[in-house]
This record gives sequence, structure tokens and C-alpha cells, in this order.
Amino acid sequence: MIIWFRHLPQKSMDLSKWTPFIQNDWYRKHYMKFVYLLQIIIFLIPYFIGTGFTHINILSLVIIGLLVFVVHECLHIFVINKKGDISLTFSGIFFWLHTNAILSKTRFLVFMSLPFIVLSVVPGMMSFYVSGNIKSIILFVCWINSLISSSDIINAFLIAIKPKNSVFCRGYYRVK
Repeated sequence: MIIWFRHLPQKSMDLSKWTPFIQNDWYRKHYMKFVYLLQIIIFLIPYFIGTGFTHINILSLVIIGLLVFVVHECLHIFVINKKGDISLTFSGIFFWLHTNAILSKTRFLVFMSLPFIVLSVVPGMMSFYVSGNIKSIILFVCWINSLISSSDIINAFLIAIKPKNSVFCRGYYRVK
């Protein structure tokens, strides 16, 4: 079941068996500052490499950006569909998917990285083989998805360093 713009009911978890996903209190408190920093860096990339999107109609860019966001979230949902309930909520300009499913390390890593791979890495490689407006649009898709994926990129690294037999649920993990 997908719940739109509401939080999932709290799942009872024995927190003595689960460890917070981000264990360091300082890092957990300042996590979003790292996301903002990564977003600023990604935002400035077109400026530093001399790629601009201003020659494309701004309305077209907005529509493409919205479509990228929708596809990005659909890819997340695709990975965890039928594993548990899903909630799409937002805080400010950020949208968050929550699930009460217990996910293996592999599935959680795919959950976090699939939209980045499909909408940034693959189109980025494709951009080497095209030119003109198509190349600009493909690079815009890569760029806007990278902005959207900032938190996912950081989380993917954090997931990768967890022990091999870890399972994840609602901001916590444990080793089976």
C-alpha cells in the first residue's frame, strides 16, 4: 500500500536489537548539511565545465525536471513494491520515501542507487554518443537527477560500509 503525504504508522521494533543507521550523533544531526553541500557542488558543475542549459526553453526544462523526479521516485517504489507499505512525505523542498519493510543490504543498496544509475550514470554515458540539443537534454537529466539523488548518494556509501549480512528498517539496521 502506498500512503501519499502521510507518515506510516509506527512499527514496533525492539531497539535493543537494532542500531541506528547513522550511529554518530553529530553526523546524524548534521546529515542534511552534507546533503546541501553535495547539492551545491552538483549545482555548480555545469558552470565549471562550461555546460549550460539556457538555450533550451525554460518551460521544457521544468517539465523534464518534473518527469525526472517522478521517474526517480517510481524507480525507488519499484524496488520496494510488495515488500511493505510505502509512504511518500515531504519536508520543505525534500521528498522522502519511507517503508516499514525489512530490506537486505543488497536490496537497500539497489533501492538507494537504482535511480542514480538509471537517470544519471546511464544517460551520462549515452551523452558521449550524441550531440546538439539531445546531448544538452540528456546532460540536464543527469544533472537534475544528481541533485535529486544527493541524499541517496550519501546513503549508498553508508550502506556499502555496513556489514555484509545487515538488514535495514526505518532508519535502523542489524546484522543477521
